[in-house]
Amino acid sequence: MENDEGRKVDLYIPRKCNASNRLITAKDHAAVQIPLVHLNSKGVATGEQSQYAICGYLRVKGDADAAFTRIAEQAGFIKNTLNAH
Repeated sequence: MENDEGRKVDLYIPRKCNASNRLITAKDHAAVQIPLVHLNSKGVATGEQSQYAICGYLRVKGDADAAFTRIAEQAGFIKNTLNAH
């Protein structure tokens, strides 16, 4: 919720899982949020980062690694990992 000045006033803002679009509730203690740092062509960090959240449901099922790889591939951090022979 926002006040009249446009500032957020909620105590808790829920996140969504980037892989499954599930809502990550306050009681989902298995959920993780992972920052990926952007690199330049020389492999040096640029100071920018992207945050990705994975819900506990995927981690419990054992699908978090594949989901995170898919997210990183779609964002352009890695290439052709799922289609490699």
